[in-house]
Amino acid sequence: MFKRAPIAASIAAIIAVTAAAGSALAQAGDVNVYTYRETKLIQPLFDAFSKETGIKVNVISASSGLEQRIKTEGALSPADVLLTVDIGRLEDAIKAGISQPIVSPALDKVVAPQFRDPEGHWYAISMRARVIYASKDRVKQDAITYDELADPKWKGKICIRSGQHMYNNALIAAYIAKHGEAKAETWLRGVKANLAQKPAGGDRETARDVAAGKCDLGIGNTYYWALMMNNPEQKAWAEATKVVLPTFDGGGTHVNVSGVMLAKHAPNKINAMKLIEWLAGEQAQHIYADTNFEYPLRAGIAINPIIASYGALKPDSLPLAKIADNKKAAAALVDKVGFDN
Repeated sequence: MFKRAPIAASIAAIIAVTAAAGSALAQAGDVNVYTYRETKLIQPLFDAFSKETGIKVNVISASSGLEQRIKTEGALSPADVLLTVDIGRLEDAIKAGISQPIVSPALDKVVAPQFRDPEGHWYAISMRARVIYASKDRVKQDAITYDELADPKWKGKICIRSGQHMYNNALIAAYIAKHGEAKAETWLRGVKANLAQKPAGGDRETARDVAAGKCDLGIGNTYYWALMMNNPEQKAWAEATKVVLPTFDGGGTHVNVSGVMLAKHAPNKINAMKLIEWLAGEQAQHIYADTNFEYPLRAGIAINPIIASYGALKPDSLPLAKIADNKKAAAALVDKVGFDN
């Protein structure tokens, strides 16, 4: 009869095995990437990097918990790079103490200050905008502000996923950063009053519901619309809508990012830095534009034609770090107004 080992001992054993594997990888010079991104979306990047440099990239992908995993693995963690989406997750990683500053004049030339951590703990490598999927048949205007989403003329006409989802959390946090919590509460209550149904599903489902006539406006990210256009089963949802690039009053369009961090105890730091800088290079930026349908951070890289068809993007100038500072306030506000109820 087997005797069950104590939980603490089991965890320690797992970490030891992970550390041993990490040590072997360190000797080999491979770069170990922990990522929240779907492997199929980013594997083309790593394949291209390996082909150009001869450096192998090992990938661990998950939907949650990577910050805690790296923290638990501690100094023996095999993680070299954390690749993620959303400013909130980037800031969460900093707070977890699992990153180290990146020192790279090459990155500083490519990535504008508003799209990187002031102390160098993360750099954005691509952008996505939070936009409106508007019914082609029922919405005639081609310009809408974020403030206007609270206008009673849209009562019963807006579809959106949960207000607590990180993409909407970031948008609400940006509104708080620009206008303060009191005005943000008034605005969010107005948006809630205009909802056609309980927030649910994802961004693609909002386009589906607009196409079905359940609502006239859906809130979603830019790349989902392009992905739907390339999906035979979802193409009709995109074709029934048009993408409108909304703006803040006196500002630009809210953007979020895909970002990269150097792990605090990266065992393969030299090669990890090669990968991080390569991700901001021309080849990688073209892949982000044409495979992931994101906006490249590097100037001079052509935007994918589908994304370019939305019109010229004018990113809001609010530093993403300030959005992250208001993340908790945004989550609390969603609960306060009962947005998801």
